[in-house]
Amino acid sequence: MQKVKIRSLEEFILRYLEEEAREYGFELKSPDGSLNTLKLALELAGKIVECEREYEGFLEGLEAEFIPPGPSGAITRGRFEILPTGRNFYAIDPRTLPTRAAWEVGMETAEKLISEYIKRHGGYPQSVGQVLWSIDAYKADGEQLSQILWLLGTRPIWNGEEVKGIEVVSLGELGRPRIDGSVRISGIVRDTLPNYVYLIDEAVEKVVVLDEPPELNFVKKHYLESIKRLVEMGRGIDEAGRLAKFRVFCSPPGAYGAGVNLAVESSGWKEESDLGKTWLKFSGYAYGRDAFGIEAPDALACNLKNVDLINRNHVSDEHDLTNCCCYFAYQGGFKAAAQSLRGKEVDIVQVDTRDITATKVVDIGIEVERVARTKLLNDCWIEEMKKHGYRGASEFSKKILHLYGWEATARCVEDWIFDEIARKYILDEEMRRWFEEHNPYAFEEIGRRLFEAYERGLWETSPELVERLRKAYSEIEGILEDSLGEGEVQGGVIDILTVGDDEHWAENLKEVEEVWKNIAG
Repeated sequence: MQKVKIRSLEEFILRYLEEEAREYGFELKSPDGSLNTLKLALELAGKIVECEREYEGFLEGLEAEFIPPGPSGAITRGRFEILPTGRNFYAIDPRTLPTRAAWEVGMETAEKLISEYIKRHGGYPQSVGQVLWSIDAYKADGEQLSQILWLLGTRPIWNGEEVKGIEVVSLGELGRPRIDGSVRISGIVRDTLPNYVYLIDEAVEKVVVLDEPPELNFVKKHYLESIKRLVEMGRGIDEAGRLAKFRVFCSPPGAYGAGVNLAVESSGWKEESDLGKTWLKFSGYAYGRDAFGIEAPDALACNLKNVDLINRNHVSDEHDLTNCCCYFAYQGGFKAAAQSLRGKEVDIVQVDTRDITATKVVDIGIEVERVARTKLLNDCWIEEMKKHGYRGASEFSKKILHLYGWEATARCVEDWIFDEIARKYILDEEMRRWFEEHNPYAFEEIGRRLFEAYERGLWETSPELVERLRKAYSEIEGILEDSLGEGEVQGGVIDILTVGDDEHWAENLKEVEEVWKNIAG
């Protein structure tokens, strides 16, 4: 047998891979690629072993010694550089966002959003509303930011790992029109990720001046239409031109939230437009490279008039859309505002990137059903939550309130879901006794929200079920009255309030009401 001289470890590994491939009937099409993959795997294995450094880092921290810094992030997104652990981690370097890997995901999901809309409506969406939270940076490396930029027909310019600016993609390369966007960022994005705002602002500024027909550049089309509308509403031509370019909006500096949750939880609304106006009031502050919180509800309303589709990216099941009131307040409120202003149905979806190898666009109604089945209506989940006593009951109440919030803002909760909630949480005798023992206030809140949904026409069900619900609710209401004594307790009465019922509230919404009248008209 002829001996072959091996000159290096790399050559030895490569020959081994080739022999293994031949044995199993495969062809090693890219030897160098296979070798690089193996090198990466060995490097990663070494970093995992080094995670034992966690113990040393912990002890050094207790001794107030220096701990070397290192990045954090999601290893499921390929962030191998976060290993080894045991370092003094920082969240992210915003200058590196979006990463090249996130850019690939963003382009793919942008095209899927467009394809899904075309499948439903037979044409391109002219503008996509985006709810953009900081989780996009801290968990997904800028995937939704990439999606927004690619819809506009632009892409980042990288210098090494850092993003230095934005360049325009030609219509020939794009193969479709430029899709406009209206981006509602969170207060955390505003305060910790200013580069997000700057990149979107730069992209819009470059796109609106292109010499392209309006049917291929919806950004420019809406920009020119908004200038005309803003001038008609009393803005000067220069001011109107500046305001018409804004695509990033948030609450005013120092404030957070979208306000819609406050209206829903206090029953402070009557029509869908009431929730839309609340959202506009809290969100109507423009942000850009030369602007930080300019009060501009008219500019935002002009954007809303064009929105066909509203999206938020879902990157992890660590949270779901009933976890927090912000989900329905931001995205559901967005829909209520856009739909009321337009006077026509606006789609509401989420881009699911939990598995970046199988990204998809999911209707919010489908996602609501998934969350309801896996948690609120799941007996195993319910039993585990009951182990937490008072806190578990509070979690039941909170999630059902948020479910109601989604129905109030987006009309996306099927009647059968409320039926099952009534049966499991209110009409079940064992569950009622458990609530009475651990947290009767949560029971009362769940029952009251179900009644509110029914009385507002958000939930259609049988008269028999409503009567049983009323009887069960009366019993717990009696228990609460006995324990609380006399006083101003809301109980089962749903007091619906509107702007006209409060002078201060009416004064605060005066400007928004005027804008609403002009834009909707």
